[in-house]
Amino acid sequence: MEKSASISHVGLDVHRKFSRVTVRDEANAIVVRGRLEHGDRVALRRELAAWPPGTAVLLEGSFGWPWIADECVAAGLDPHLVNSRKLAEWRRARGQAKCNRLDADLVSELWLQQPRWWESWLAPPEVRELRELLRHRMNRVRIQTGLKNRIHARLHRPGVLHPFSDLFGTGGRRFLQHLAGAQAGPLSPMAQRTLKSDLQLLDHVRQQIASATREFRRRVQAAPEAERLRTIPGINHVLAYTLWAEIGTITRFASARELAAYSLLVPRADESGDERPASPGQRHVGYVGRRSLKWAFVQAAHGAVAHGGVFRARFNQLTHNGRERKAQAYVTIAHQLSGLVDVSWRKEIDFQVVPPPRPGSRAARRARPVSGQPADAMVRGRPRG
Repeated sequence: MEKSASISHVGLDVHRKFSRVTVRDEANAIVVRGRLEHGDRVALRRELAAWPPGTAVLLEGSFGWPWIADECVAAGLDPHLVNSRKLAEWRRARGQAKCNRLDADLVSELWLQQPRWWESWLAPPEVRELRELLRHRMNRVRIQTGLKNRIHARLHRPGVLHPFSDLFGTGGRRFLQHLAGAQAGPLSPMAQRTLKSDLQLLDHVRQQIASATREFRRRVQAAPEAERLRTIPGINHVLAYTLWAEIGTITRFASARELAAYSLLVPRADESGDERPASPGQRHVGYVGRRSLKWAFVQAAHGAVAHGGVFRARFNQLTHNGRERKAQAYVTIAHQLSGLVDVSWRKEIDFQVVPPPRPGSRAARRARPVSGQPADAMVRGRPRG
């Protein structure tokens, strides 16, 4: 590919086997278009190294961006991640069709637009490693849930009943093992065979989940910012690790409200036409953000309410002692917990049930021994003399 000394920024449309490239100058004019092959990494690195150090490289945040971003960093370039959803809406607003040949042009055109409404946070490798372990455990939990559902269905088809509230507890597992090995039981020979196979697979999956959970605990205990989250009611090791991995760094959010919105916990109203005299309707908590963060905060809200104290009192207030709107109340508590996470992480302080006294307040003044007067002289009016 030809190179030019007037290169200002580059747009990359990343595919699985190749990337299309559009190079622009400082006036945002196209200098050259090209193609980078992914099969030969040596040639790819040579192409990237030929661009001036510090050149901005814009990548669409689609599947497969992390490794090419790492290659850009290794070549001394400055990668930036473009939000795929916003890019698609911008393309649609301009009336342009999706065209692989011109996608790199569209991506590279964004660089001079201020503010950078199009940019997403580019997670560093260490955060992506945390998320890799998190995704692994989430996948194993989904497999475990699927296996349990299949076993329940296998017992339901021949009408097998059981008295266990948890079929996979100690007593339930003995019951399942008996069904799988009974000579003359309610299950057919093939159903017994498949049940035994599912139980073996379930044991293996549960071992992997337990191993990942132990790794969660070890990493959280070694990271002060993650261990500090556990002081907040309702947040255990698994939830602390989830929040730590998905948030990455708290400084990328300008405020606690931005974190709550990213966690899909901020109500949004879709209204049009005449205003309603009652409270706003058609409210939802958004669709663009991290669903895993929403799950973690809502799970923490359940734990905080069960823990009691101020969160239980707030829950009872919102639900009239648990009689109505419990789902909305848990989201409200989750929103409150996201604010506590923001404060705890940003200010590096542990959660306290009783907040510390404000500076200058009566509770913050130190009392003199015996007299009970403040240690710092508080002069009222003019001094004598």
